[in-house]
Amino acid sequence: MQFGVRGGLNLSNLYTSDAKSSDMIVGFNLGVFDKLPVTNFFAIQPEFSITTKGASVTYNNLFVDGTAKFNLTYLEVPVLCVVQVTNLLNIQFGPYVAYMIDGKVKNEANINLFNFEQNINVNDYNRIDAGAVLGAGLDVGSFTMGARYNLGLTKVGKTKTFLNSTFAVPDANNAVINFYLSAAFN
Repeated sequence: MQFGVRGGLNLSNLYTSDAKSSDMIVGFNLGVFDKLPVTNFFAIQPEFSITTKGASVTYNNLFVDGTAKFNLTYLEVPVLCVVQVTNLLNIQFGPYVAYMIDGKVKNEANINLFNFEQNINVNDYNRIDAGAVLGAGLDVGSFTMGARYNLGLTKVGKTKTFLNSTFAVPDANNAVINFYLSAAFN
């Protein structure tokens, strides 16, 4: 059994069809893990971390164009299967569930019809995010360097109704590439 800490850099984006474009933003991930061996080459690894997600979304519609930058912070719990391919290389995959603890948006538009900063807060988002993780790590002693891709399978924004139209801001799913370094303590 190995217990340890991990942290690194996130490159996050929001997948949406309602925007002209969506650009990655830089964030972080920091947490702890517990690697529980099942066999010599297979382990279950639950983790607990704080992680940032979001994107810079450019929109252009009939009424207004601009850019909204979504900064979302989650407490995330992945439960990963770790397959030790060689003594140095491992592959990780499994589900994650996350709880949003903070959600901010900054908007720059050509017309200020709606004040995003004052009118959109953490309660306008789905607080639960869930998805899948796929990654690989390079083990060097008690350290692991790796990269992962997290694909959110739940919508970030809550569905609302206004003038008989339903919408969500953002009508998008999280996607994160993270690079990390972990240290195990035995």
